[in-house]
Amino acid sequence: MKIWSSEHVFGHPWDTVIKAAMRKYPNPMNPCVVGVDVLNRSLDNQGRLHSHRLLSTEWGLPSIVKAILGTSRTLTYIEEHSVVDPVEKKMELCSTNITLTNLVSVDERLVYTPHPENPEKTVLTQEAIITVKGISLSSYLESLMANTISSNARKVFKAVYADSCSCLVVYKGQQQVLDTLRRSGCPGVGDQQTKHRIGGAEVNA
Repeated sequence: MKIWSSEHVFGHPWDTVIKAAMRKYPNPMNPCVVGVDVLNRSLDNQGRLHSHRLLSTEWGLPSIVKAILGTSRTLTYIEEHSVVDPVEKKMELCSTNITLTNLVSVDERLVYTPHPENPEKTVLTQEAIITVKGISLSSYLESLMANTISSNARKVFKAVYADSCSCLVVYKGQQQVLDTLRRSGCPGVGDQQTKHRIGGAEVNA
């Protein structure tokens, strides 16, 4: 089992970041998510928005990983549940894969809250538990998948920034979007703070 965790500070208020996070897919910066279906969405008696979605993803596993796992399948379905509480200003999202579960499980949890010292910023804490089952080299594969999750997370951060700045009209590659944000002086682009943790090692990004 491998645990990956991350903390990221967005230079935007919670309300803005949540709107962007809710529509972060489809996202050309991270094309591994190829489809999103809303299975259910409702409000409870406390005004919290509950969403149940099915994500179709292409994991894009390297050939050596597919050989070790003994599968050529890369299309995977992810079940996602989220709760947005506009009063407490908290969004919690939990997801897990529902295919290839005999080989690997990835359980992920994200929480968006206002920055405790600056309400104009938002803190995202993220954790993923990766378990490869019943094969040799499981620790190696879990580390490889943790690195992939870390890379994908950085792409999503940039997409949320783009949407938060209303620069989501046309994507023509990650660099062009970031250049546009810098030229427009969009607040928060130079104010990103990210800390990733894989096992016991912390990496700043």
